[in-house]
Amino acid sequence: MDKEMQYLLEQSRPLVMGILNVTPDSFSDGGCYLNEDSVRDRIQTMINDGADIIDIGGESTRPGAESVPLQVELDRVMPVVELTRSLTGLPISVDTYKPEVMRHALLHGVEIINDINALQAPGALELVASSNAYVCLMHKQGQPKNMQLSPTYSNTVKEVLDFLLSRVAICEKMGINRHRIILDPGFGFGKTLQHNIDLFHALPSLSSLGFPLLIGVSRKSMLGDVLGNLSVEKRLVPSVVSAVLAVQQGVKILRVHDVKETKQALKLLDTLVVK
Repeated sequence: MDKEMQYLLEQSRPLVMGILNVTPDSFSDGGCYLNEDSVRDRIQTMINDGADIIDIGGESTRPGAESVPLQVELDRVMPVVELTRSLTGLPISVDTYKPEVMRHALLHGVEIINDINALQAPGALELVASSNAYVCLMHKQGQPKNMQLSPTYSNTVKEVLDFLLSRVAICEKMGINRHRIILDPGFGFGKTLQHNIDLFHALPSLSSLGFPLLIGVSRKSMLGDVLGNLSVEKRLVPSVVSAVLAVQQGVKILRVHDVKETKQALKLLDTLVVK
């Protein structure tokens, strides 16, 4: 296992994973980081703001998004992995479900594979098992293109929990040590607002499973919907408040767009709340 990631996960404090989407169509920051100067500035800003992990993605998985060809994703992601590595020793996460992208990322020493598909693509399990990388297993219903059309559950929390634990069992059977596994309930991935609320209420249960829990609610529509169709550019405060609430319920890793503000809020939480 990567020593830096192991050290970070052993700390009692929550970790902030800064988002770097090198895509033209991500829901919040699509098109913002499409040239080297803007990418470099974004990386440096996240480092300065105190990010613990940098998460790089080359394919939007927002509701309605189309998949992109493998080579396009590789061409977007791998130069940014190399640039990030040249600027910082922070752990790097690559957000992908494609085994070939995983393979290239692992060859470059990436510490985390952040897979919305929970290593279900052919060959993905074997690739991660043969490495020392951590893996984040996420739950989703459907595919990004259609996942928000009509998501349905009999029992949202139970179905998400059962899926994640089933993937953990398969990973362990393939030789992926449980200490390398991170879980993500997948807010907004094939879930209505009520499904998302039910999952948020269940964070204490999910975080007590014995695996670090990662959540990504930053700037998501669920926050705008709760507050009356709040547009994405007005979701900074709701995102930061949600991050604090999540940490209070046992979440270990926060995947966020707004690193500085999230770190400030966590500092206040640590300082002002009686332990």
